[in-house]
Amino acid sequence: MKISYNWLKQYVDFDYSPQQLSEILTNTGLEIGGLEKFESIKGGLEGVVVGKVRTCTKHPNADKLSVTTVDVGEQEPLPIVCGAPNVDEGQKVLVAKVGATLYPEEDKPFPIRKTKIRGEVSEGMICAEDELGLGSSHEGIMVLDDDKQIGKPASDYFDVEQDWTLEIDLTPNRADATSHIGVARDVIAVINRMEKENKVTLKIPEISDFRVDNNDLQIPVEIRDQEACPRYSAVTLKGIKVEDSPEWLKNRLKAAGLRPVNNVVDATNYIMLETGHPLHPFDAAQIEGNKVIIQRLPENTGFQTLDGVERKLSSEDLMICDSKNPMCIAGVFGGINSGVKQETTDLFLESAYFNPTSIRKTSKRHQLKTDASFRYERGADPNVTLFALKRAAMLIKEVAGGQIASEVIDENPGNLKPWEIDLHYEKLDNLAGMSIERPIIVKILSDLGMEILEESVDKVKMLVPTFKVDVKREVDVIEEVMRIYGYNYIPLPDKMQISLSHSEKPDRDHLTNMISDFLSSNGFLEAMNNSLTAYQNANLSENIDSGHFVQILNPLSRELNVMRQDLLVGGLQTISYNSNRQNKDLMFFEIGKTYHYNPDLDKKQDVRKRYIEDHRLGIFLTGKKFRENWNKSEDAFDFYDAKYWVHNVVNRMGVDSEKLQSKPSSRDYFSEGLLYRSGKKEIGQFGKVSRKILQKFDIEQDVFYVDIAWDTLVEMTKDSGIAYQSLPKYPEVRRDLAMLLDKEVEFEQLKHLAYEKERKILKSVRLFDVYEGKNVPEGKKSYAVSFILQDPYKTLTDKLIDKTMKKLQQTFEQKLQAEIRG
Repeated sequence: MKISYNWLKQYVDFDYSPQQLSEILTNTGLEIGGLEKFESIKGGLEGVVVGKVRTCTKHPNADKLSVTTVDVGEQEPLPIVCGAPNVDEGQKVLVAKVGATLYPEEDKPFPIRKTKIRGEVSEGMICAEDELGLGSSHEGIMVLDDDKQIGKPASDYFDVEQDWTLEIDLTPNRADATSHIGVARDVIAVINRMEKENKVTLKIPEISDFRVDNNDLQIPVEIRDQEACPRYSAVTLKGIKVEDSPEWLKNRLKAAGLRPVNNVVDATNYIMLETGHPLHPFDAAQIEGNKVIIQRLPENTGFQTLDGVERKLSSEDLMICDSKNPMCIAGVFGGINSGVKQETTDLFLESAYFNPTSIRKTSKRHQLKTDASFRYERGADPNVTLFALKRAAMLIKEVAGGQIASEVIDENPGNLKPWEIDLHYEKLDNLAGMSIERPIIVKILSDLGMEILEESVDKVKMLVPTFKVDVKREVDVIEEVMRIYGYNYIPLPDKMQISLSHSEKPDRDHLTNMISDFLSSNGFLEAMNNSLTAYQNANLSENIDSGHFVQILNPLSRELNVMRQDLLVGGLQTISYNSNRQNKDLMFFEIGKTYHYNPDLDKKQDVRKRYIEDHRLGIFLTGKKFRENWNKSEDAFDFYDAKYWVHNVVNRMGVDSEKLQSKPSSRDYFSEGLLYRSGKKEIGQFGKVSRKILQKFDIEQDVFYVDIAWDTLVEMTKDSGIAYQSLPKYPEVRRDLAMLLDKEVEFEQLKHLAYEKERKILKSVRLFDVYEGKNVPEGKKSYAVSFILQDPYKTLTDKLIDKTMKKLQQTFEQKLQAEIRG
């Protein structure tokens, strides 16, 4: 949300610079995310001066150009080539000198440089009004009155307003700070806390001059849903004239980040930014039946909004209607027919309070985020409707003329009243860690708008105004006091007390950080994708079950309406996003949660048992292994790179990857993949993502995905303590076997049989060659396998080695029907 520095000073007197004010507001909890200088004319006409055309001749090389010399108050006149048809000798003009920057378009600066145009030197530019931001005409250069002084800065003749825009990163609980008056309250409270003298007060605009001119335009109001619309105030105006707003109003809105529209809409937006309360003007001539009804309409009722989009309404949407048709989505967006147009002369002006929950749901349902919904869904002030209405009506009369043509309508006033809270000083002192002077506490509360009802030695009773929607409990009041008093003013105690903490083993956070550091140090980037995803992703794979999605009751959008079941989708979206930006060589990981709902469990059971959260480690490899370099190969990632990193991660966690069992993965989003187990526990799966899946994300290159069950792996580290042993004294022996096997036999089976048969001296089994083809029978394959043998207590004899290898050969022949070839 944006606040104008100059505008803020209308409500409170202070001498702090914009930079100092930013620091003050940030310390109160209104964090300033940006500070930007505002100029009513972009660039402030800096470098633009009044000049006089001394000579003007036709350009020798261009029919439509003129060569001029212009006196700008310097020793020598400036040679300037000009293309305007109306330039002439003796004119007083506006000249942008070399070094100036013009903004003919808001976001496209145009620097003035010394240049040659068709062979003639040009040291500046004689300007038209649109080139300076002073108007929209480009028919010719601006010709000034002859009394203007040569060399005088243009900013002296044109009213260039200088201001600062403060952008507040507003948290959802600070509905009271969605306006200039709301921010001014915090500024006042802080200034009065910091300054012992020169106390300041809030200057609220007067509405005592509000008068009803006549009763010529009576439009009654009927509320048919008082829960969604607890209060509705309105008034009518006749005889207004819709046109451009005065410059001061335009500048205020632009400094606060809003685009001026016309004097009526601008007036209501001005009051919204002033008070924090949205208003809506209707063209009274478009109100059928001369009546306004606040109600809900049947499901799928059609309604065309101001942006021209035809929308289907929900039966939960609150609508502002006339006697026949809907006119506006209440608190969110107006209709295309009922808004203020150039020919509008009569107004129905709305100032209402709508239920925040209703507005929030409607806004999200239709994907409409407006300045009005931003304020209503956080909780507007129900008791400011009349003030905002009268203030807006008076301002519209001022800028658009007309008369107030009805009594003020105020349906359901008084239903929402301030509430009482007791603040006990002892509780505040305990939470603050210090004792704050009682008069300071009372003054802070008063400056924030609390009405003090009663004071005593141990507590203060107050009435909390309705604009403080987040202050409901005593602890909320304490937070208000502390943020204004200043957390920086709370002294650190001389004695710090600490206690020894006991953490469960294995330490999940430590292991997570360890693996993150390990992967990062090996060239991986870490991704943090959204835990929310789209329900339609269930169509990607049979392994993503739509019946197991955890659905969001109030989704931000259709793309974020369920919790993810797998890290795959987020990773592929990341790859697609980067690939579209020419960043195709990627290796990254994510450690995050996945979410599952089990609909098969009895719903009478504890709800926590039906919802499951798992931690997963996802690793993604795609593109080339190395950046392009003369001494590096251009090999792409492959299946074995994914396997390599599975083994590395498992080993780094202290678990022996050689003892894991593997089998083909059954996940349909892998075109080829493996599953690793330790006993009955699944450690993870990895493989090459199928082309069918990649096409849905517009990914052309291969992607390899590793999905590790992080919770299971962390649990296994309990039994993987580090053991130390001396280096072996006796040598190891290698023996190789070549054998012919059925194609269906997997190396994992062979390795498992080998370890099962020889437990004492067999240290490792490795596959170093696989061959299929010429001289190998169909349906068969040739394996070349190495066996490492070692006894830690003695040197192995040839007799024992041969006996061991013969035992292994017999096992392979009997169990796997292997044919030993050497």
